[in-house]
Amino acid sequence: QVQLVESGGGLVQAGGSLRLSCAASGRTAGTYAMGWFRQAPGKEREFVATISWIGGITDYANSVKGRFTISRDSAKKTLYLQMMNLKPEDTAVYVCAAAPATSGLYAYWGQGTQVTVSS
Repeated sequence: QVQLVESGGGLVQAGGSLRLSCAASGRTAGTYAMGWFRQAPGKEREFVATISWIGGITDYANSVKGRFTISRDSAKKTLYLQMMNLKPEDTAVYVCAAAPATSGLYAYWGQGTQVTVSS
């Protein structure tokens, strides 16, 4: 089992920045990749960004490319999401997830942290 705890959310004005963190614990040795997802009120959860835990290969949703940066600190077992030039449409609950090497599918999810961007 892997436990994930997000932090860093909050209220920010449009154009501002936030950095989210996701601390992982438990059986993290077999992690293949980690990612960020978000869910806005009344909408389905959507993919934001992902990073491979070993090689650091990243991928982003088109809506956040050039504004968000995903990174990880393997020693600290922590995932980050640096968000810049935030827009009101970025308002959502942001959730981190981990994919074990055994499946490559996201199997572990955090509780989420609220990000609210005011116009």
